[in-house]
Amino acid sequence: VQLVESGGGLVQAGGSLRLSCAVSGNIRSLNAMGWYRQAPGKQRELVATMHPGGGSTNYADSVKGRFTISRDNAKNTMYLQMNSLKPADTAVYYCNAKPWLAPGENLPDYWGKGTLVTVSS
Repeated sequence: VQLVESGGGLVQAGGSLRLSCAVSGNIRSLNAMGWYRQAPGKQRELVATMHPGGGSTNYADSVKGRFTISRDNAKNTMYLQMNSLKPADTAVYYCNAKPWLAPGENLPDYWGKGTLVTVSS
């Protein structure tokens, strides 16, 4: 499985960006997918997740009401629509996918290389 992010860039506070994550490979092996971010000097943190079939979603408190996660199964692409951006949203954003696990199985998550989002004040 390969994950490739795109859509990052420089935006002013209050602006919007849409990140994309193109998924290739054995897509049927994937369980939940989501977005994480890592700001300079900070640990990577969860931004949003989506369960298979476009089901339930989960957001970090800091982005609720501003960010929306979605997916287009026909295009094998996941999105993160980011509105009302703040300087605190500046980070490298990573696409994440978790593999389906059989009982007792332990496999690592899949990660993209990240895309930088910079929000200026």
